[in-house]
Amino acid sequence: MNTFKCVALAGLLGALALPFLRPVVAADFVDVLDTPAMHSELAAKGMLTGLANAGDRLVAVGQRGHILYSDDGGQHWLQAQVPVSSDLVAVYFATPSQGWAVGHDGVVLHSSDTGVTWDRQLDGRQVGPMVLAYYRQQLAVQPANEALIARVADAQRMSEGADQSFLDVWFENDQVGYVVGAFNLILRTDNGGRSWTPWLDRTDNPSALNLYALRPIGDQLFIVGEQGLVLKLDPVAGHFNATPMPYNGSFFGITGKPGMALVYGLRGNVYRSIDDGKNWTKVELGLPLTITAGTVTKDGRIVLLSQAGHVLISADNGVNFKLQPEKSLAPVAAALMSGSGSLVLAGSRGLRQLPLE
Repeated sequence: MNTFKCVALAGLLGALALPFLRPVVAADFVDVLDTPAMHSELAAKGMLTGLANAGDRLVAVGQRGHILYSDDGGQHWLQAQVPVSSDLVAVYFATPSQGWAVGHDGVVLHSSDTGVTWDRQLDGRQVGPMVLAYYRQQLAVQPANEALIARVADAQRMSEGADQSFLDVWFENDQVGYVVGAFNLILRTDNGGRSWTPWLDRTDNPSALNLYALRPIGDQLFIVGEQGLVLKLDPVAGHFNATPMPYNGSFFGITGKPGMALVYGLRGNVYRSIDDGKNWTKVELGLPLTITAGTVTKDGRIVLLSQAGHVLISADNGVNFKLQPEKSLAPVAAALMSGSGSLVLAGSRGLRQLPLE
């Protein structure tokens, strides 16, 4: 179908729908940042995109501010109390009780009771002004710094709305942690999220590429993102340095164990490093589908999952992967091992368990 036909068809469908739509006026608008997540009996079957362990408890986050928790390895789920209905993307617990969840609209949530109730620590209405104030202060000290001038201009645009997106969160302990997101958005806290420091100037990411995930492998902290971006923290300098990569497509996640890191992303591209990220070699999966999730089993096997739900398992430290037979494929956004040894999956069709061979 050519472009004209596509536009004409879209216009026709819009015209047909128009008489049935009730006009939206300003009085009808309620900000999702001011709307608590609604309780739903079907929440565990909706879109869920993040998983974490909170001690023996499993916690999942997803669309419309839904957060669920399970104390029986994912067989049954209860819904948490959440003060926003923004879409949530990722969740992490630094201790069994202390956890953070992040998502769209610049939302950062905190729980101190193992995920049963959540409080808002940050949202998009605060992120832009906070980043702008921080870099204006830096510019006042270095008024001729062209990089800071550009940073202030970017922060001014950011402060015009609340549409920032955080895409992942990780905490070293219950005080020190990071949140990362779209367009090189990265913040660090040293007090459990009560305040945040912008780190946009502390990444080798001049094109402001999206930051999709951050995780430690051994004692190295990595960030992965668009266009083959892999960053590694230099803890002494307080800076995320770029690691040369042989691939320039997007990476969506990282998994592994001490001494071995795997980054994964578009079209089945997976790269492996056994020298703290200095060098990377391609892992041939034989599956040209985007890899969207990864985890490690208790016995040390590496598990990768595709956007369609294919499960690939490596028993040789990520050198080779074997495709596990799976008849009921469903899109997967996150994966985690339960205490019972089953694989818990989150995706567009909700939460489910998958026994491993």
